[in-house]
Amino acid sequence: MPSFLRSTRFRVAVTAFAASALALGAMSVWFVVQAQDRLENAATQIAFSRAQAIVQLLNTGARPADLSLLVRDSIFEVADRSGNRVTSCPAFRGATLAAYDADVTLPPYVIDRADPASVGCAPQLAGLDEYLTVHVVHEVSGDSKYDVYAGVRIDPEGQAAVDSVRTVLTFGVPSVALLVGVIAWLAVRRSLRPVEAIRGEVAEIGAHDLGRRVPDPRTGDEIARLAGTMNGMLARLDEAVTRQSRFTSDASHELRTPLASLRTQLEVLLAHPDRLDWRHACENALLDVTRLQDLVADLVLLGKLDHAGPDRLEPVALSEVAGAVVAGRTGVDVAVTGAPVVHGHRSRLERLVRNLVDNAQRHAVSRVAVEVSAVDGCAVLSVTDDGPGIPEADRERVFDRFVRLDDARDRDDGGSGLGLAIVADIARAHGGTAAVEGGSWFVVRLPELKTS
Repeated sequence: MPSFLRSTRFRVAVTAFAASALALGAMSVWFVVQAQDRLENAATQIAFSRAQAIVQLLNTGARPADLSLLVRDSIFEVADRSGNRVTSCPAFRGATLAAYDADVTLPPYVIDRADPASVGCAPQLAGLDEYLTVHVVHEVSGDSKYDVYAGVRIDPEGQAAVDSVRTVLTFGVPSVALLVGVIAWLAVRRSLRPVEAIRGEVAEIGAHDLGRRVPDPRTGDEIARLAGTMNGMLARLDEAVTRQSRFTSDASHELRTPLASLRTQLEVLLAHPDRLDWRHACENALLDVTRLQDLVADLVLLGKLDHAGPDRLEPVALSEVAGAVVAGRTGVDVAVTGAPVVHGHRSRLERLVRNLVDNAQRHAVSRVAVEVSAVDGCAVLSVTDDGPGIPEADRERVFDRFVRLDDARDRDDGGSGLGLAIVADIARAHGGTAAVEGGSWFVVRLPELKTS
């Protein structure tokens, strides 16, 4: 099928044409039928009144032969019970009106205008040079001796008007439907211009071109909302790609340092095996391998948190997690207010608490305080140390990946800069938040699981 026939504007135009043709055609048929019925009903009423007038004359003793003189301006026929015509107006040559509730068509040659019996019908026949169609009704005389048939021509002017309307509608309805289809075609084509512009722009956007945006028609309609949605999607993709690129660059840098150190130590050890302490060199290499292992584990965890929420969720008592993490640590105090329970992943929540406590211990002077409480439907975990604290300008970016501050808190013992980023991502995966609400006050809020 040609692409032209599969286009939206073609389908809409055809649908509009078909729907308008069907609707206008049905209305036109109904209108013509109603008009024709009115004409026929009017003729039927007149015919009945004339038939009843003839029956009344017969009931009062008038002879059928006298009806041509008594009844004027009427087309009728009287027959006996055997079906033989007794009289008629006009006089017929081989024709009959012996049908009722029907239309009877009389050719000109069956009407004898010269017959004296046709005098009373002269007004009805005046100027008639073609077929005569009359609507016939039937009545029976009071003594049941005669059948009376009366015929009335349908109003010629009314019939001409109905025929004219029928002709106009026969050709007008398809024309109007076609016009509606053309208008629909033009309207849809105009409406889809912004969509085509959006499609063209999206087709040109590549992986390194995510800063571009599709044109916004600013019409406030569905297409404008589509453009806004696509621009929002492109912004999210741009942010994700930029973040991924930065993350990859930082990760490669972090991996390069211990690998370079490990290689240097091994090369020196191989080059001077008799001048170096093998045990000390292996211990240093093991430290670098451990650092690499921890870094890779952190990167794997961050990748899982980026692409999926926590699995194997279960009710977890946050106070139990905090107690298990700080058990055996010196200089760490735990305070529990209430017993908040969250719906989460126990091992990841343990990782969250451990990262916060490790970070606090690295920078504390002598004391770390961990507090678990329930506030306004949230389970709140706060970790505080008595170190120098984080400057207010750095409290937002401290949760970014591979961030190390250049101030007094950078007394880092080999950390990768991923600990607090993991805290933020685990909290986010559990529907919560992580923030620095003071110089050394880290607060994590998680939705509390209501138990009843």
